[in-house]
Amino acid sequence: MLTWLTIDTDDFRHLPVYQGHPTRSNHSQSPPLSELSSQFHTGWRSFLQWMDSHDHHVTLFVITDLLEQDDARAYFDSAIQQFGSRLTFACHGHTHRSWSAWGEDVPGFNRMLEHSLRLLKTFAKDNFLPAFRAPNGYIGPWMAEPLANHDILVDSSINPSWLVRKKMGESRSWKVVDSAMQSVGLIERKWRVGLTLPLNGPALTRFPLSLFSVFVWKRSSISSASREDVLQGQLKIQTFYCHILDFARKDGRWRPPLNL
Repeated sequence: MLTWLTIDTDDFRHLPVYQGHPTRSNHSQSPPLSELSSQFHTGWRSFLQWMDSHDHHVTLFVITDLLEQDDARAYFDSAIQQFGSRLTFACHGHTHRSWSAWGEDVPGFNRMLEHSLRLLKTFAKDNFLPAFRAPNGYIGPWMAEPLANHDILVDSSINPSWLVRKKMGESRSWKVVDSAMQSVGLIERKWRVGLTLPLNGPALTRFPLSLFSVFVWKRSSISSASREDVLQGQLKIQTFYCHILDFARKDGRWRPPLNL
């Protein structure tokens, strides 16, 4: 089976404790909006070293307020020059708003998509991938039609585990979300799970889930999916993801536990 390798570009200021969630965003002092954290800088350098160590395709899910920062834009542009078509850029929202946690807001979601996708398409050009990942995995069925109306072809927001039922919105059913995506013609690329447990993102580094997640990642056979593969709905593809900030762990020595 092909594997879609994806990286989310969240910096510390995007974490739910600081922004985007109606109850979790309660930290009084948010990191600066105008600069990248030192961990992002470290993680980015480590990410580039990892990319140099293999020849697989990777998609960056970008929070597009980063494109309004000179350092981040320079980083992304340099990576395109270095890795060419191996690196694609997809939409992770303009901020890290957990949309389904706030209830249905189609007009607000439409406005965000229009702004975010304009920035991303203008920047990435041929490296743009018409795919979306809901910030923090908060995805509701009402979000499917706006995504299709903005020419998104692939959604990768579903983490089909019972541990994260609250992220589905009022439906409380991943099947309902999946059906909504399919009903408007979107391809749904769910995150891989194991024994109904999360394997991606925070599960990679949070004990005890990390024990099982790392075990599965290490034993997965990897044949990476290209941009064209991801857009072919008939292909079965497993989706893995981690974060740029993960690459800053262990003083920049952390790597995705994959045998590439």
